[in-house]
Amino acid sequence: MKRIKIILAIISFIVVAFLLTGIIVKETTYTVKVSVNKPVEEVFKTFNTSGNIKNWIPEIKSVEVVNDNPGKVGSIYKMTIDANGEEIITTEKVLDFVENKKVTLFFDAENMLKKDEYLFTENNGITTVTLNASCQSDSYIMACMFPLFKSTFVKQDQSYMDSFKAFVEKH
Repeated sequence: MKRIKIILAIISFIVVAFLLTGIIVKETTYTVKVSVNKPVEEVFKTFNTSGNIKNWIPEIKSVEVVNDNPGKVGSIYKMTIDANGEEIITTEKVLDFVENKKVTLFFDAENMLKKDEYLFTENNGITTVTLNASCQSDSYIMACMFPLFKSTFVKQDQSYMDSFKAFVEKH
């Protein structure tokens, strides 16, 4: 009986700690970066040509323009993503666009709300692209899970950035 009480206490502690995560951690943030051996103008143009995105994010099956604003801010795109055989529809909105400097995107993918701020800087012909990302959820249980998956998010976004670098440098 004593063992059962100890096991129940441990399980209760883990459940409470998990549920507190959603209250304490409101968003999961991280930064990844990559240096590309090309000038910033070329890197920025390649990054912002919507037809190119499939070349570094292979899970994207299609990109549909919903609203293409001049100057890009306010533009909206609908993307279909293959998530291990399951199709997920996500909406991407351009929040900020400064030529050759910065692009801020907001993604709404079911229960994941993600804001990606890409900063472009050049030094001696080498462009550094820095991604400052933040993830939130409108689902409480998902919000509890995001901090546990931060390293997965970082690894995935770094992989995309590395693929982007390879794509740009190849062309």
